[in-house]
Amino acid sequence: MLRKGLWLRISGGMRILLILLTVLSFPAAAQTVPSSAAQIQLSFAPLVREAAPAVVNIYARTIVEQSRTPLQADPFFERFFRRPDAGRPRVQNSLGSGVILSEDGIVVSNYHVVGMSTDIRIVLSDRREFSARVLLSDAESDLAILKIDDVDGLTPLSLRDSDTVEVGELTLAIGNPFGVGQTVSSGIVSGLARSGGMNGGGQGYFIQTDAPINPGNSGGALIDVEGRLIGINTSILTRSGGSNGIGFAIPANLIAAFMAQARDGAVEFTRPWAGMSGQPVDADMAGPLGLDRPGGIIVSGMHPASPFLKAGVAVGDVITAVDGQEVHTPAEMIYRMSVAGMGAQARITRLRDGAVEEVEVALIAAPEEPSRAALTLDESSLLPGLALARINPAVMAELNLPLEVAGVAVMDTGPYGARVGLRQGDVILAVNGAEVQTPSDVSDQMAGSRQVSMVVQRGVQRLSLQFRV
Repeated sequence: MLRKGLWLRISGGMRILLILLTVLSFPAAAQTVPSSAAQIQLSFAPLVREAAPAVVNIYARTIVEQSRTPLQADPFFERFFRRPDAGRPRVQNSLGSGVILSEDGIVVSNYHVVGMSTDIRIVLSDRREFSARVLLSDAESDLAILKIDDVDGLTPLSLRDSDTVEVGELTLAIGNPFGVGQTVSSGIVSGLARSGGMNGGGQGYFIQTDAPINPGNSGGALIDVEGRLIGINTSILTRSGGSNGIGFAIPANLIAAFMAQARDGAVEFTRPWAGMSGQPVDADMAGPLGLDRPGGIIVSGMHPASPFLKAGVAVGDVITAVDGQEVHTPAEMIYRMSVAGMGAQARITRLRDGAVEEVEVALIAAPEEPSRAALTLDESSLLPGLALARINPAVMAELNLPLEVAGVAVMDTGPYGARVGLRQGDVILAVNGAEVQTPSDVSDQMAGSRQVSMVVQRGVQRLSLQFRV
């Protein structure tokens, strides 16, 4: 096909023929108009009609205690800093979404929507309204399992195996953004195994989607083209507060693990305890470790009670997969173990001296051995209300402490501990020059003293605190 020659006027009045344009016959994507009534009517409407009744609106109310300054908490200074609203509880409202998982009223949402709420109202798509209670919640995973009692006619969504989800799949996000009412947006799966952090360093394991997610979508459904739940929308990556096309959803397999523990009567989610520390294998490590590319986790530390140690894993081994699924960060490994479930056996693929081997690791909770011997100092102490515990694997997991640390952990600072410089998660190593191993040691060393010195470990720092009463 030829187009007519193009003539342009050049300065001086001269005309020249610029170029005779020839359109080459490159193959183009076939584009046709709909040729039948069925093609004209293609839409997501039937899918939405089936899935939307399983997505609910959640209105939660939380009673929050007003913060008080240390001077307001002091009996002497209280009268000078008294305010009419000092210490008066206030009501904090939140709005979000949830997804019905069973006909008997099990609903999943985000922890940040309902986790600490005292009054939760769920509104179904047919405008019926019910109160709900939290069965199980977990701030780290940002998940909460709710229960609606005395309800019928529910239409739950089925959970898809989220390990089968692939990048590029079509998705629909259903929720209640900005409280405008139930809204549906479409997109694709943009990525898998995301951390969800602004700088990529956050904990977690998320499905990434470009389906628009906005405030109020939290706890809503991310479904596939067959109407199965593949994730719960939880957060977005944004600097403006609006959707930039980078949203994150908690995978359905983790939701299934939460649901199983909730039905077993748990009120807090229990993760399998690895009892080991490690770091991702980067490009500089891969060659010396016998890997042809970066990947896996090199074991750098091991607790004596670790189930990995009992299975034969050692420091220097590289863990490359859990139950056949590749892992590249400690967060991915813990996710895979959590999905497998407490009490199960996980197949761990490890690399040692160039040889690949699979070992079976028992998935157990962090042991309470030795006993934490929890103690809260009474009114006769210099720091009444200070809650202490002997460090054991369970305390390590609860406070995210290093595996090699020993001493007494600060579980709660009480009303006065923070004023002398203590924080939750601090490890008290010595009091008045004497090493301490149990909470009773701390109490005994402080007894009868008007001046106290403490050696405290906080992360990698070692601090010296001194105070007198």
